[in-house]
Amino acid sequence: MASREETESLTEEAICPICLDFFTDPVILECGNNFCRSCISQCWKKKMNCPQCRQKCGKQSIRVNRSLANLAEKARKIKLEPKEQDGQPHCEEHQRELKLFCETDKKLICNICRDLREHQGHRLLPIKAAIENYKDQLKASLDSLTQKKSHIVKTEQKQKRMISQIKASSLQTHITSEFTKMHQILTEKEQRLLRDLRQEEKRILVIIERNLEIIQQNINSIEDEFSKLQKQMEQQDELTFLKDSVSWNGRNSVDSHTFSVTDVAFSLGKFNGPLQYTAWK
Repeated sequence: MASREETESLTEEAICPICLDFFTDPVILECGNNFCRSCISQCWKKKMNCPQCRQKCGKQSIRVNRSLANLAEKARKIKLEPKEQDGQPHCEEHQRELKLFCETDKKLICNICRDLREHQGHRLLPIKAAIENYKDQLKASLDSLTQKKSHIVKTEQKQKRMISQIKASSLQTHITSEFTKMHQILTEKEQRLLRDLRQEEKRILVIIERNLEIIQQNINSIEDEFSKLQKQMEQQDELTFLKDSVSWNGRNSVDSHTFSVTDVAFSLGKFNGPLQYTAWK
């Protein structure tokens, strides 16, 4: 099996300088340069000069280069897949080492790809520089998630304290104490007010505990996202890191909704004393 250096050398010899692909029906000009027949015919629609050395040539001077045609055919047959070449991914089209990252198309390319029309005007970076850019973006995302988590945790603590205060309310004791001063005919009113208080507490706790559940779900979501980003920052394989970073960059992050403590209006007036006057009414 040919080594990578031999394969690259053979590939370079078998590539047309116009289309940058393996020669197809190669011809040699009188100046000694070789081109695909279709490529040189296309160039000669404007001027009949050699595209490389600019020497004037005539159509009668071109000759079929069978040796080069055979070489191009061999190059096609021994073209290796990237996984077979020295453990490093290579360009599938040109079999060259991937050295650049196209920011516009979000893909790795080789030096030959760089000069193709499809990448003209695109923002190209060395792989190392692209990795540093995405590391900076991921670090900013981690910092943002850290701040969001801190804010939501504080909100969670406030919400828990409010729930504790409601559950620890002394209104039932107050109501019972006030109705003890009344006659037996007020017992029905006392029980009605106690039932209303329990219903009000239940209504408010349902709303507040639902908001607490949403807050806790978002904390879990942020912790999961935080864990994924930390693992990605620890990724040793540069190309895997870059590939995952691109995927992460196009993906939407944790919802930026601002969470707050649900403060439901809790009217205490009807449960606060003195209750004798309310009951007599």
